[in-house]
Amino acid sequence: MRGANGRGPAPGKNPVTARVLGLVAIFMTAGCGYHPAGRVNLLPADLRTLAVPAFVNQTQTYRIEQMLTSAVVEELSSRTRYRITTDTAAADAVLHGNVLSSYTSPLTYDSATGRAATVLVIVSMSISLADRQGRVLYQNPAYTFREQYQVSREASSFFEEDSPAFQRLAHRFARSLVSNLLESF
Repeated sequence: MRGANGRGPAPGKNPVTARVLGLVAIFMTAGCGYHPAGRVNLLPADLRTLAVPAFVNQTQTYRIEQMLTSAVVEELSSRTRYRITTDTAAADAVLHGNVLSSYTSPLTYDSATGRAATVLVIVSMSISLADRQGRVLYQNPAYTFREQYQVSREASSFFEEDSPAFQRLAHRFARSLVSNLLESF
């Protein structure tokens, strides 16, 4: 395409300028720090063994600490190269968790029966990962997770849904926690 005077390229249409600008943009974004999720491990390279002792339950919710601990161990085992143990003395770092609170609250009600139709479960935790020297590698004193579930409408097929809801919450929590540990968010 020629400019208004018939000579040279039209303003803003110079192919060399476009290529240079494109290369500049590529080089500027190449080191910007973006990476695919789950592909970076920012924990110290010398960590080989992580201890995950049973989390502490400071709530009245039965066995929630067992569900959360188990889900975290499972997630660490499947997504990382670390050897997972409960022996804190044999580990390079220890992951501690405290379940601080657990709430259930109705979200919606069935207009015909007046019973809860959807329930929200909220769990708040304190998490810390420290190495042998006591140096904190990761800490989140207010880790909060939510999960909702439907309550069966029929009394004949009613079953307690909160345990499966807590299981789903535990697995979502574990996926998020392991990602946060590895990527230091």
